[in-house]
Amino acid sequence: MENHDKAQLQSFLKTLPPVEFCCVYGSSLHPNNPGSAKSSMVDCILGVSNPQQWHSENLTLNNDHYASWMVLLGGARLITDVADEIGVGVHFNPFVSWDDKMFKYGVVRMHDLVQDILNWERFYLSGRLQKPVHVLLDNLDVANVNSVNLRAAVSAALLLLPSKFTEEELYAKICSLSYMGDLRMLFAEDRNKVKKIVQGQFELFRSMYKPFIEEYETKELLRCSLSGNTQPIISQDGGLSAARSLVSSLPPMIRSQMAMELGEKKVLCDSGRVIQEIVIGSKDEAAKCIQTILQRKVMVSSARQAVSGLLAAGGITAMRYVGAKMSKAWKSWR
Repeated sequence: MENHDKAQLQSFLKTLPPVEFCCVYGSSLHPNNPGSAKSSMVDCILGVSNPQQWHSENLTLNNDHYASWMVLLGGARLITDVADEIGVGVHFNPFVSWDDKMFKYGVVRMHDLVQDILNWERFYLSGRLQKPVHVLLDNLDVANVNSVNLRAAVSAALLLLPSKFTEEELYAKICSLSYMGDLRMLFAEDRNKVKKIVQGQFELFRSMYKPFIEEYETKELLRCSLSGNTQPIISQDGGLSAARSLVSSLPPMIRSQMAMELGEKKVLCDSGRVIQEIVIGSKDEAAKCIQTILQRKVMVSSARQAVSGLLAAGGITAMRYVGAKMSKAWKSWR
């Protein structure tokens, strides 16, 4: 992220009530990437301890950021209830104009953000944080907590990948996890979105995931070999023991759902403790199970957030936002 853009965003944050966490994501992060533009909207996530209180303060400071119907009918409480009960806990204010720049910011409760990172409870913001972001403010060390999310993303991607693949294919699979089952991909997203994200931010993906690739190499789950091109060919152990190891790195809620689908059994571990272990017949079986679970989660979350987003944005703003998304999608299908 360029220094000028960073300074501009920091200035914008000063016009809002205080936040605990702020990160920028999306194409505006790297305006020199293919397909992005200097004029693109800046997307950011704001983590706050009490959303209703935060929105109440922000309504006093920036009433025009919100849909007029929400302000008139319920104010901060209605805004928070729509986000929590209809959406997935995030309220977005799009098309906020400030200092010749357009912003879209999503406000989320810090507890909900951390839970999604650790458990993939809704697999919404955790999916965003599996892709490159620029953290501007982090009072609660969310970036460190997110390492659990990144390791789990690598494990899920490896379960879904064949025995041999390239580094780019690994990042593409990680990137695609949070789009599996996303209803927007059918009509309101660029069909080449994953490819553009990975190719445009390849070095950032590499810096994010290199420690985990090296960790899995040390555990002999992966092996990298140099080929004729600049990207190494990565081979993975497709055995049952490796699959169990990958599953053990998935979030607790995902493992619990896999256990409900595949069953579990009691196992005596080396320490002498008896533990419950998911019954995995093969790597393919584990892959199909995790794919089904993630598709279901993403489908529900994307649908809920789409409805919540349309309500939060208001009629004209919502039509403008959906129109821009669909225009981009249709261009990619030509």
